[in-house]
Amino acid sequence: MTAPWRPALAPSVRLRHDAVRDADLLVMPERVVVLSPTAATILGACDGERTVTDIIDRLGRDFPDAPLARDVPEFLGQVRREGWVR
Repeated sequence: MTAPWRPALAPSVRLRHDAVRDADLLVMPERVVVLSPTAATILGACDGERTVTDIIDRLGRDFPDAPLARDVPEFLGQVRREGWVR
């Protein structure tokens, strides 16, 4: 049986807040991505300890009507393919 995925930022990736832009950034070698507030919240929960289900449950307390069970795994899959999370 495979253990549940516990997403974490890739070692070369940092999540930072830019006070000048008042924006959350994903900082990587040679690249910076400006994140939406939702993307920053999801990635901020990717600590390598929480499973995807844990992240959905945590976000569900703040966003009870959002389609998290569909959107969070889809988003995490996309950023995993980009190499931003492992």
